[in-house]
Amino acid sequence: MFSSTTLHHLPRPNLLLPSSRVCRKVISRRMSTNPAIEPKVRKFESVEGVDIGSRNKSDGIRFRLVSYNILAQVYVKSALLPHSPPACLKWKARSHAILSVLKNLQADFFCLQEVDEYDSFYRNNMDSLGYSGIYIQRTGQRKRDGCAIFYKPSCAELVTKERIEYNDLVDSIKADSVSCSEQKIETSNEGKDSRKDSRDLNDPLVRLKRDCVGIMAAFRINKPFQHIVIVANTHLYWDPELADVKLAQAKYLLSRLAQFKTLISDEFECTPSLLLAGDFNSIPGDMVYSYLVSGNAKPTETIEEEEAPVPLSSVYEVTRGEPKFTNCTPGFTNTLDYIFISPSDFIKPVSILQLPEPDSPDVVGFLPNHHHPSDHLPIGAEFEIRRE
Repeated sequence: MFSSTTLHHLPRPNLLLPSSRVCRKVISRRMSTNPAIEPKVRKFESVEGVDIGSRNKSDGIRFRLVSYNILAQVYVKSALLPHSPPACLKWKARSHAILSVLKNLQADFFCLQEVDEYDSFYRNNMDSLGYSGIYIQRTGQRKRDGCAIFYKPSCAELVTKERIEYNDLVDSIKADSVSCSEQKIETSNEGKDSRKDSRDLNDPLVRLKRDCVGIMAAFRINKPFQHIVIVANTHLYWDPELADVKLAQAKYLLSRLAQFKTLISDEFECTPSLLLAGDFNSIPGDMVYSYLVSGNAKPTETIEEEEAPVPLSSVYEVTRGEPKFTNCTPGFTNTLDYIFISPSDFIKPVSILQLPEPDSPDVVGFLPNHHHPSDHLPIGAEFEIRRE
């Protein structure tokens, strides 16, 4: 590529050349073919004792689910991400890199958080990759992103869906039921919502109104036999100073999931499998995490001696341990993203998506970067369902 100085000093030929404006367009097109992001996508590795290559040999149902906070473009500002190369933050580069990541992961279900270009970009582009989608945008006017579930109609048929709006807590929880937690942890989203609420946070009606959402859906898988799977996707509130709000959201989430599972079980006379994925803005062992697994195992902290209404276990934890991190920024590097499963005799994880080590070259210098278009990493697992 010529520098502008070199072009300036080139002798003028006798031939008629295109105008300088046309030349700049040609050079610009050539430059745009060089991707700002070359996505690094890791492989799924077999859970001990399971042959990952036996997918086509198994007489059970096998499907792959990936959860990924893709980082809403509305939050992508150089001032908030000064460590990231500017070329990696541009929407054109990021959007195509995200699509490349999703294409290479080859999941049957995607649970995506921070989706803010659903109608204008993701719906049609995912359709071209063979996916249908359902979406819920955050409530309120300030935040325009939301949660999406994309699925392959060739694998699963959408039966029904329900929205989860955590602002419902404003009406359903009384003031004396919300206690302020003393837990203090950092999270990755400080820059995304750095404006502190100037309203009275001692008022639970204010404290609980965070505009966070989730979505849950039942899918019927017909081959090689019929089975219904419930897939839920959510993004809980980020602020460590409002840890009690996150816990209230987690409780509301599981209460809605329990009701939804009962509804599906009764209507279709079946025992559906249940998977919950998302960005929970909670680290392993904290109050939210402990509550989510309290229905299946003894929590690491006592949460008012309350047990979750749905038994859940973390897929990574029960297979190889929680990742060292799923989010990687200068202010915070830890695990915030999870895939939970309601254990049963009929469903089990057979492989999980690998994640990088802290010293892996593709994450050195933090995210987003030339290899990862988001500040989060995708997590995923493949599951097998046996006949009941």
